[in-house]
Amino acid sequence: MLRQRVITALVLAPFVLLVILWVPHPVTAAVLAVLAAAGAWEWSAFPGFTHASARLAYVVFIAACVAALWYAGVDGRESNLLLYAALLWWVLALLWIAIAPANVNRATAAIAGLFALVPVWVALVRLHGESARGPQLMLFLLLLVVAADIGAYFSGRAFGRHKLAPRVSPGKTWEGVGGGLLAAALMAAVGVWWFSMDTVPFMALCIVVAIASVVGDLTESLFKRHAGLKDSGSLLPGHGGVLDRVDSLTAAAPVFVIGLECLGLLR
Repeated sequence: MLRQRVITALVLAPFVLLVILWVPHPVTAAVLAVLAAAGAWEWSAFPGFTHASARLAYVVFIAACVAALWYAGVDGRESNLLLYAALLWWVLALLWIAIAPANVNRATAAIAGLFALVPVWVALVRLHGESARGPQLMLFLLLLVVAADIGAYFSGRAFGRHKLAPRVSPGKTWEGVGGGLLAAALMAAVGVWWFSMDTVPFMALCIVVAIASVVGDLTESLFKRHAGLKDSGSLLPGHGGVLDRVDSLTAAAPVFVIGLECLGLLR
């Protein structure tokens, strides 16, 4: 499984770099919109939509939200409100995971998809087009989330003893979280050098982003478990579906963008 994950990641890496660093901003936004639509198709299984027409309708709804926000402007008032609503949603999701992970129904699963998929598109598109270094910040965010994921994976396998959220994702441990945060801190130190950031606030933001990535991962696991699914799809060998690869990012990206703005580190 690990070997297949690595091979898939290596195959995808050149495409990811191309989309982030070397194509025009509208093309990047369009590719991200396609990924959001693919994620919506996979998420549509969580509320129990079984007919293709119902799943397609869900995808069209998410795509329409993305298109409307592109038309209104990712820097506009509507997008700002959505990003802050997403922050509130992820706090509620954390409480949901901790207190009542079994309380899931069709309506809550469908609504959760809106807050998981649309804000991450807004955040990434805003970050990518924010300034001359926007694409590099977007690449750094991906590397930060990947570092946290890899750190959690290996530390959890080596030292994992205490379950993090056994009713949601039995394989995740507190030791894994600790390893992920350590890896994120190391990547944050790289970011301080890369972007000449103030050390303490930027590293603190990166740690918060890494914690948010864990919440995003657990939230998708919550809905997969409710739907009786191991993976959200099978598009990416060794990883599962699109959501299985970007679940951490759905929470991390809005937190990162709003954090950068609050710290005055964008524009």
